[in-house]
Amino acid sequence: MAEFAVGLGLRSGTHADSIVAAVREVLGDNVVSCLATIDRRIGEPGLRDAAAELGVAVRGYAAAELADVPVPNPDSRTAAAVGTGSVAEAAAILAAGRGTLVITKRIVAGVTIAAAQRTTG
Repeated sequence: MAEFAVGLGLRSGTHADSIVAAVREVLGDNVVSCLATIDRRIGEPGLRDAAAELGVAVRGYAAAELADVPVPNPDSRTAAAVGTGSVAEAAAILAAGRGTLVITKRIVAGVTIAAAQRTTG
């Protein structure tokens, strides 16, 4: 089974059950190595609780770091709101050590999910 760094875009106040359900809908039973998002969301209780339920760490990245990552689906509304055109895709890539994006962003019940795998070789 594959192991994925999961990038998330979410609104403040998103509950853990919504986050875990979205991750499982997109990734199934694949192994999650970490959850990653923009640094201003890492303190969200729902995100922290979801990470605890999944048994993984949360990684946060500054908007400027995320903005430096080329992604296939940048969004101008996201850029206007948080200063980067991508949160989920860019965070997944960074959390995988600049790995390969294998699941482009998908929105499940208001949670944006993307996943990347560490590049080997």
